Amino acid sequence: MTTGVNIANFQEETIDRSREELGIKQEETFQWTKQWYPVAVVEFLDTSRPHKIQLLGKELVLWRDGSGKWACFEDFCPHRLAPLSEGRVESDGTLWCSYHAWRFDAQGNCVGIPQSKDKQTEIKHSSNSKSCAVAYPTQVCQGLIWVWAESGLQAQQESQLRKPRLIPELESDSDRVVKFLWNIRDFPYGWDFFIENVIDPAHVSISHHGIVGSRYKDANYCNLSNIRPMSTQEGFSFAVTPVEETVVEKVHEFQPPCYTTMTVKYKDGGKLILPMYTVPTRPGWCRYIGCQVLVRNEAGKNPKGLSSFPLLMPTWFGHIMTSLFLHQDLVLLHYQEKNLARQQHQDWLDAVYTPNPQDKMVTTFRQWFKNRAGGNIPWDSGCDAQLPNPESDKRQLFDVWNTHTKDCVVCRDALTNINRFKVLSYVGALVCLLIGIIIDARTVAFRMTTTVEMNISPFTVTPSTEFWVAIVGAIVLGTIGYLLQKFSQLFYVYEFEHSRNN
Repeated sequence: MTTGVNIANFQEETIDRSREELGIKQEETFQWTKQWYPVAVVEFLDTSRPHKIQLLGKELVLWRDGSGKWACFEDFCPHRLAPLSEGRVESDGTLWCSYHAWRFDAQGNCVGIPQSKDKQTEIKHSSNSKSCAVAYPTQVCQGLIWVWAESGLQAQQESQLRKPRLIPELESDSDRVVKFLWNIRDFPYGWDFFIENVIDPAHVSISHHGIVGSRYKDANYCNLSNIRPMSTQEGFSFAVTPVEETVVEKVHEFQPPCYTTMTVKYKDGGKLILPMYTVPTRPGWCRYIGCQVLVRNEAGKNPKGLSSFPLLMPTWFGHIMTSLFLHQDLVLLHYQEKNLARQQHQDWLDAVYTPNPQDKMVTTFRQWFKNRAGGNIPWDSGCDAQLPNPESDKRQLFDVWNTHTKDCVVCRDALTNINRFKVLSYVGALVCLLIGIIIDARTVAFRMTTTVEMNISPFTVTPSTEFWVAIVGAIVLGTIGYLLQKFSQLFYVYEFEHSRNN
């Protein structure tokens, strides 16, 4: 045990010395760009094409080379500044610019300039440092792609001295730990407002009425107690009281720049963790990546009151259904940010009234942001730092296609299959209807002839059983097609109104 501690101390001392040699010191102010940020979920990305992303106002492109390595560049070709995100990932594993066919490897080196006079000239021009793409340190951990927010040789060295904010439970190989599906979504409000929201226990039963409690019965008093003091580099944590009889402790934690957790520890040894990453992408926008982690008790049972249903849920279905929950906060946070901007107060506390202890953690977060992190996100110099105007069209706020579906290969594939089934259902309904008409026409013709011969009124002729089977089939298939069409809209837009959530 002592040996392990000594080794850990030695490693920390070595890292500290390395930091000093590189000129990295524990600054009083949090350093936003010297951090790892999760920007994408590996399993949701189409590996055959590049992906445009944003981080701290930087325009970046993610892509995977032939060896399976994910790379991140600034989103421009050094030749004429065309966006590399509009390029191609070639069969040789290079990123190909669609403008003049320059090609780059995962390190950003230019490996092809086809317009060169000859091979010797091409090699000469490709070896010039000006021909290189601007590459950022990148790594894959726990199924997420992490990007260091600075580029260059020193950034490569510095990035190796800091670990990403990983989920500790997922580093364990215990069979008691179960991870639910990853979710990812872009939201039209800032990084700070998302974090405010997830560390605020008081809003849950009200904003999420009908899903998590009742706005009328569960808006109860609670207190927050600081259990880990504020730190520039490590954030802080609070315990929520009172708790249910089956619960030992509820803890909310913030670790900068983007990691928040809600942890519920149960008396039987089980645990529920809700880890969430919030990435500042551009002014007025953030990217959320989160999941649920379940720790079973020693008997292998789930914590009381929790269901394993989400584990059986297809990933694409889980993504779509989370709109029901995530969109309940969306409009509130979008306009909250805009309202604060209109107040034009230098201090957040001057603009709000927070008399209850439920707001302690939000207040602490705002103090950390102001006093430890500069009070503002240092957006890239090429980014318009102006906060966008409030969006008056709520359908734009509830846009699921552009904030998730178009960049999630799992959801796009599911949508393609749903549309295929929808078309097949409509075609099947039409075929059944035509068959029914043909059957009925033949039956009527036959019976009409018979009734004439037998001197019976033609109005007594009734459709055959086969006709009704065909008509019922047409109705069933048509209904299935209609329901699939309605369901497919969840991949595009999901609107929500609190006034209609009864």
